[in-house]
Amino acid sequence: MKICNHPGLNANHPEMTFAQKILNFYRALDASKLHVPEDITILDPFPENHIRKITDQFFKKFYNDNNPRTFIFGINPGRFGAGVTGITFTDPVRLEQKCGISNNLDKRQELSSVFIYEMIERYGGVEKFYSQFYLTALSPLGFMKDGRNMNYYDDPELKNAVKPFIINSILDQIGFGYNRKVAICLGEGENFKFFTRLNSEHQFFETIIPLAHPRFIMQYRLRKKEEYIQKYLEVLKKV
Repeated sequence: MKICNHPGLNANHPEMTFAQKILNFYRALDASKLHVPEDITILDPFPENHIRKITDQFFKKFYNDNNPRTFIFGINPGRFGAGVTGITFTDPVRLEQKCGISNNLDKRQELSSVFIYEMIERYGGVEKFYSQFYLTALSPLGFMKDGRNMNYYDDPELKNAVKPFIINSILDQIGFGYNRKVAICLGEGENFKFFTRLNSEHQFFETIIPLAHPRFIMQYRLRKKEEYIQKYLEVLKKV
Protein backbone atom coordinates (compact mmCIF):
# COMPACT_ATOMS: atom_id res chain seq x y z
CA MET A 1 0.00 0.00 0.00
CA LYS A 2 1.34 3.42 -0.91
CA ILE A 3 1.57 5.73 2.10
CA CYS A 4 1.23 9.51 1.98
CA ASN A 5 4.62 11.21 1.75
CA HIS A 6 3.46 14.77 2.28
CA PRO A 7 6.37 16.58 4.00
CA GLY A 8 4.21 18.47 6.51
CA LEU A 9 4.27 22.00 7.82
CA ASN A 10 7.70 21.72 9.47
CA ALA A 11 9.51 19.44 7.04
CA ASN A 12 12.20 22.01 6.30
CA HIS A 13 13.06 22.28 9.99
CA PRO A 14 14.07 18.78 11.08
CA GLU A 15 16.01 20.27 14.01
CA MET A 16 12.77 21.37 15.66
CA THR A 17 11.42 19.33 18.53
CA PHE A 18 8.04 17.66 18.35
CA ALA A 19 6.80 20.36 20.74
CA GLN A 20 7.94 23.22 18.53
CA LYS A 21 6.26 21.64 15.52
CA ILE A 22 2.98 21.24 17.41
CA LEU A 23 3.05 24.83 18.62
CA ASN A 24 3.83 26.13 15.13
CA PHE A 25 0.88 24.16 13.79
CA TYR A 26 -1.63 25.51 16.30
CA ARG A 27 -0.40 29.08 15.91
CA ALA A 28 -0.75 28.83 12.15
CA LEU A 29 -4.43 27.86 12.33
CA ASP A 30 -6.62 30.56 10.86
CA ALA A 31 -10.29 30.20 11.69
CA SER A 32 -11.17 33.12 9.40
CA LYS A 33 -10.36 30.96 6.38
CA LEU A 34 -12.83 28.28 7.41
CA HIS A 35 -16.23 29.17 5.97
CA VAL A 36 -18.95 27.42 7.95
CA PRO A 37 -22.75 27.88 7.95
CA GLU A 38 -23.83 31.21 9.47
CA ASP A 39 -25.55 29.63 12.47
CA ILE A 40 -22.39 27.77 13.53
CA THR A 41 -19.63 29.34 15.64
CA ILE A 42 -16.01 28.20 15.38
CA LEU A 43 -14.37 27.35 18.69
CA ASP A 44 -10.76 28.52 18.49
CA PRO A 45 -8.88 29.00 21.79
CA PHE A 46 -5.39 29.24 20.32
CA PRO A 47 -5.08 33.01 19.72
CA GLU A 48 -5.64 33.68 23.44
CA ASN A 49 -2.42 34.60 25.28
CA HIS A 50 -3.22 32.52 28.37
CA ILE A 51 -3.87 29.48 26.17
CA ARG A 52 -0.56 30.01 24.39
CA LYS A 53 1.20 29.97 27.74
CA ILE A 54 -0.58 26.77 28.77
CA THR A 55 0.13 24.97 25.49
CA ASP A 56 3.76 26.13 25.62
CA GLN A 57 4.15 24.57 29.06
CA PHE A 58 2.32 21.37 28.20
CA PHE A 59 3.96 20.52 24.91
CA LYS A 60 7.46 21.52 26.01
CA LYS A 61 7.02 19.38 29.11
CA PHE A 62 5.89 16.22 27.33
CA TYR A 63 7.13 16.57 23.71
CA ASN A 64 10.53 18.21 24.02
CA ASP A 65 12.23 15.64 21.75
CA ASN A 66 12.26 14.43 18.16
CA ASN A 67 10.71 11.01 18.72
CA PRO A 68 7.81 9.93 16.47
CA ARG A 69 4.46 9.12 18.07
CA THR A 70 1.41 7.05 17.30
CA PHE A 71 -1.44 9.44 16.54
CA ILE A 72 -4.81 9.23 18.29
CA PHE A 73 -7.56 11.24 16.59
CA GLY A 74 -10.69 12.46 18.30
CA ILE A 75 -13.48 14.41 16.61
CA ASN A 76 -13.07 18.13 17.39
CA PRO A 77 -12.57 20.24 20.53
CA GLY A 78 -15.44 20.84 22.92
CA ARG A 79 -16.15 23.91 25.02
CA PHE A 80 -15.18 22.29 28.36
CA GLY A 81 -12.04 20.39 27.25
CA ALA A 82 -9.67 21.32 24.45
CA GLY A 83 -11.86 24.32 23.65
CA VAL A 84 -10.82 25.74 27.02
CA THR A 85 -7.25 24.47 27.48
CA GLY A 86 -6.08 24.08 23.87
CA ILE A 87 -5.02 20.50 24.65
CA THR A 88 -6.96 17.55 23.27
CA PHE A 89 -9.07 15.63 25.84
CA THR A 90 -7.62 17.72 28.66
CA ASP A 91 -9.85 19.81 30.89
CA PRO A 92 -8.51 22.40 33.39
CA VAL A 93 -8.78 19.92 36.29
CA ARG A 94 -6.73 17.17 34.62
CA LEU A 95 -4.30 19.79 33.28
CA GLU A 96 -3.44 20.82 36.82
CA GLN A 97 -3.85 17.58 38.77
CA LYS A 98 -2.46 15.06 36.28
CA CYS A 99 -0.15 17.13 34.06
CA GLY A 100 1.20 19.40 36.78
CA ILE A 101 0.37 22.63 34.96
CA SER A 102 -1.25 25.26 37.17
CA ASN A 103 -3.92 27.38 35.54
CA ASN A 104 -6.55 29.98 36.39
CA LEU A 105 -9.22 28.42 34.21
CA ASP A 106 -12.64 27.47 35.53
CA LYS A 107 -12.06 24.06 37.12
CA ARG A 108 -14.96 22.37 35.41
CA GLN A 109 -14.37 18.77 34.47
CA GLU A 110 -15.20 17.27 31.09
CA LEU A 111 -16.34 13.64 30.83
CA SER A 112 -14.03 12.63 27.98
CA SER A 113 -11.06 14.03 29.88
CA VAL A 114 -12.02 12.08 32.99
CA PHE A 115 -11.98 8.82 31.04
CA ILE A 116 -8.80 9.57 29.08
CA TYR A 117 -6.76 10.44 32.14
CA GLU A 118 -7.98 7.44 34.09
CA MET A 119 -6.89 5.33 31.13
CA ILE A 120 -3.54 7.16 30.92
CA GLU A 121 -2.92 6.53 34.63
CA ARG A 122 -3.56 2.83 34.08
CA TYR A 123 -1.24 2.84 31.07
CA GLY A 124 1.64 4.09 33.17
CA GLY A 125 1.13 7.81 33.65
CA VAL A 126 1.36 10.96 31.59
CA GLU A 127 5.10 10.86 30.96
CA LYS A 128 4.99 7.36 29.52
CA PHE A 129 1.80 7.95 27.54
CA TYR A 130 2.80 11.22 25.94
CA SER A 131 6.27 9.90 25.08
CA GLN A 132 4.56 7.37 22.82
CA PHE A 133 1.26 8.94 21.71
CA TYR A 134 -0.01 12.22 20.33
CA LEU A 135 -3.63 13.11 21.05
CA THR A 136 -5.23 15.27 18.41
CA ALA A 137 -8.55 15.58 16.54
CA LEU A 138 -9.58 15.31 12.92
CA SER A 139 -10.65 18.94 13.18
CA PRO A 140 -8.33 20.88 15.53
CA LEU A 141 -10.98 23.61 15.72
CA GLY A 142 -14.32 23.05 17.42
CA PHE A 143 -17.86 24.10 16.57
CA MET A 144 -20.89 25.35 18.49
CA LYS A 145 -24.52 25.94 17.61
CA ASP A 146 -27.05 27.54 19.94
CA GLY A 147 -24.47 27.46 22.72
CA ARG A 148 -23.87 23.72 22.47
CA ASN A 149 -21.01 21.59 21.17
CA MET A 150 -21.24 20.28 17.62
CA ASN A 151 -19.36 17.52 15.87
CA TYR A 152 -18.04 18.42 12.43
CA TYR A 153 -20.19 15.65 10.91
CA ASP A 154 -23.48 16.71 12.57
CA ASP A 155 -24.32 19.07 9.72
CA PRO A 156 -23.75 18.02 6.07
CA GLU A 157 -22.85 21.55 5.01
CA LEU A 158 -20.36 21.89 7.84
CA LYS A 159 -18.80 18.50 7.06
CA ASN A 160 -18.28 19.48 3.43
CA ALA A 161 -16.88 22.85 4.44
CA VAL A 162 -14.29 21.42 6.84
CA LYS A 163 -13.14 18.46 4.74
CA PRO A 164 -10.24 20.32 3.03
CA PHE A 165 -9.27 21.83 6.38
CA ILE A 166 -9.20 18.39 8.01
CA ILE A 167 -7.11 16.92 5.19
CA ASN A 168 -4.56 19.73 5.39
CA SER A 169 -4.46 19.49 9.19
CA ILE A 170 -3.65 15.78 9.03
CA LEU A 171 -0.99 16.38 6.41
CA ASP A 172 0.63 19.11 8.47
CA GLN A 173 0.59 17.10 11.68
CA ILE A 174 2.06 13.90 10.28
CA GLY A 175 5.06 16.05 9.40
CA PHE A 176 5.83 16.12 13.14
CA GLY A 177 6.98 12.50 12.99
CA TYR A 178 4.50 9.64 13.17
CA ASN A 179 3.87 5.92 13.16
CA ARG A 180 2.91 5.32 9.51
CA LYS A 181 1.61 1.82 10.17
CA VAL A 182 -1.32 2.68 12.41
CA ALA A 183 -3.47 5.48 13.79
CA ILE A 184 -6.20 5.23 16.41
CA CYS A 185 -9.61 6.80 15.85
CA LEU A 186 -11.79 7.67 18.85
CA GLY A 187 -15.35 7.25 17.68
CA GLU A 188 -16.47 4.02 16.05
CA GLY A 189 -19.32 5.57 14.07
CA GLU A 190 -19.29 8.68 11.91
CA ASN A 191 -15.79 9.79 12.89
CA PHE A 192 -14.33 6.43 11.90
CA LYS A 193 -16.33 6.31 8.65
CA PHE A 194 -15.19 9.77 7.62
CA PHE A 195 -11.57 9.15 8.60
CA THR A 196 -11.54 5.82 6.78
CA ARG A 197 -12.77 7.47 3.58
CA LEU A 198 -10.11 10.17 3.84
CA ASN A 199 -7.43 7.57 4.48
CA SER A 200 -8.54 5.59 1.42
CA GLU A 201 -8.18 8.74 -0.68
CA HIS A 202 -4.90 10.00 0.77
CA GLN A 203 -3.29 6.94 2.36
CA PHE A 204 -2.02 8.62 5.50
CA PHE A 205 -1.76 5.35 7.45
CA GLU A 206 -1.69 1.65 6.66
CA THR A 207 -4.36 0.89 9.27
CA ILE A 208 -6.83 2.85 11.38
CA ILE A 209 -8.07 1.20 14.57
CA PRO A 210 -11.39 2.48 15.98
CA LEU A 211 -12.15 2.73 19.68
CA ALA A 212 -15.33 3.89 21.37
CA HIS A 213 -15.33 7.62 22.02
CA PRO A 214 -14.75 8.55 25.68
CA ARG A 215 -17.85 10.75 25.75
CA PHE A 216 -20.01 7.87 24.54
CA ILE A 217 -18.53 5.59 27.19
CA MET A 218 -19.02 8.03 30.05
CA GLN A 219 -22.50 9.07 29.01
CA TYR A 220 -24.02 5.80 27.82
CA ARG A 221 -21.81 2.89 28.96
CA LEU A 222 -20.53 4.03 32.34
CA ARG A 223 -21.20 0.66 33.96
CA LYS A 224 -18.86 -0.93 31.44
CA LYS A 225 -16.11 1.67 31.80
CA GLU A 226 -13.60 -0.89 33.04
CA GLU A 227 -14.15 -3.03 29.95
CA TYR A 228 -13.52 -0.04 27.71
CA ILE A 229 -10.38 0.94 29.60
CA GLN A 230 -9.06 -2.59 29.15
CA LYS A 231 -9.83 -2.42 25.41
CA TYR A 232 -7.95 0.89 25.14
CA LEU A 233 -4.96 -0.54 27.00
CA GLU A 234 -4.96 -3.64 24.83
CA VAL A 235 -4.84 -1.56 21.65
CA LEU A 236 -2.26 0.92 22.94
CA LYS A 237 0.11 -1.83 24.01
CA LYS A 238 -0.17 -3.53 20.62
CA VAL A 239 0.70 -0.46 18.60
